[in-house]
Amino acid sequence: MEPEARYTLVGAAVLAIAAMLVAALVWLSGEGGSDYRFYTIHFEKQSLDGLQLGSDVNMRGVKVGRVQSYALSPQNINRVDVTIRVSRDTPVSQNTTAVVTRNLVTGLARIDLVTPGTPGPELVQVLPGEEHPVIPEGTSGLSRIADALGELAATGESALGNLDKLLSAENRETVMQTVVAARDLIAGLDKRLARLDGVADGVQQATAAFRDTAVAFRDTARALEQSGREVSAAVASASAQIDPLTAQTKSVLADLSAAARALERESAAVVQRLETATDAGAMELRVTARELRGSAESLARAAERLGDPAAAILGPSQQQLGPGEGKR
Repeated sequence: MEPEARYTLVGAAVLAIAAMLVAALVWLSGEGGSDYRFYTIHFEKQSLDGLQLGSDVNMRGVKVGRVQSYALSPQNINRVDVTIRVSRDTPVSQNTTAVVTRNLVTGLARIDLVTPGTPGPELVQVLPGEEHPVIPEGTSGLSRIADALGELAATGESALGNLDKLLSAENRETVMQTVVAARDLIAGLDKRLARLDGVADGVQQATAAFRDTAVAFRDTARALEQSGREVSAAVASASAQIDPLTAQTKSVLADLSAAARALERESAAVVQRLETATDAGAMELRVTARELRGSAESLARAAERLGDPAAAILGPSQQQLGPGEGKR
C-alpha cells in the first residue's frame, strides 16, 4: 500500500504543477492580466525583408516590445499582418504609426513606432474583424533608402553578371580593340586641345591689342574733346573782340553810305546844271549860226552884186533874188 500511496502523491503533484503552468501561460498570454499589450499592423507599402520573430519594436530608440507573429493576409496577398507585443506603459496613441527600419550593415529589420507631434488619445479600440487594435502603417525615409540600396545592390549584381558575359573570350578581343580606338581618340583629342590652346592664346593676345587700341582711341577722343573745348573758348574770345570792331565797321559804312548819297545828289545837281548850260550854249550857238548863215548869204549876194555891176547899181535881177525876196 505504501508504494501505491507514493505514486498517487507524485501524480497529484505533477498534475498540480501542470495546472499551475497552464494557469501561468493563460495569465501571461492574456491581455488583462499581463504586463503587455498586443497590436496588429498591416504592412502593404514596406518590405519586411530582414524582419524575424522576436525582432525589436522600438519607440524613439528605446526597445518597448518585440514581433510576436506575422503572416500573409488571406484577404490581400500584397499585405502582411504583423502582431507585436509592447509594454503596457508604452504610449501608443491613435496618431501613432509603424515603420520598418533596416540595419544597412546586417540587413536585420525592426519596427519603429512613431508618434508625430502631440500624442492623441490612447489606441484601445478594436475594429470589427480584428483581434487587436490596429496601428496604421507609416512611411520611413530610412526604409526607402534601404529598399533603394537593396535594389541598387540587385542591379549591381545584374550589371556584374552582364559584364562577366561581356568580357568572355569571344568579346575580349573586340573590347580591347575598342579600348585601343578610344585611346587613339583621346590622343587625337589631346592634340586638338593643344591647338585650341594656341588659338586661345592668339585670341587673348588679339584681345589685349584691341584693348590697347581702344585705350589709345579713348585717349585720342579725350584729347580731341579738350581741343574742341579750347577752340570753342578761342572762338568765344575772338567773337567778344570782333563784336566792337563790327560795330565800328557798321558805323563807318553808314557814314560812307551817307557821304555817297550826298555826293550822288551833288553830282546829279552838277550834271543837271551842266545839261542846262549845254542846252543854253547850244541855243546860242544855234542862233549865232543862223546869224552867220544870214551874214554869209548877205555876203554872197553882195559878192554877186559886186561881180555884176549892173546888179549893184540897179539891184539884183529876178534870178538873183532869194526865196521870199522881191525886187525893190
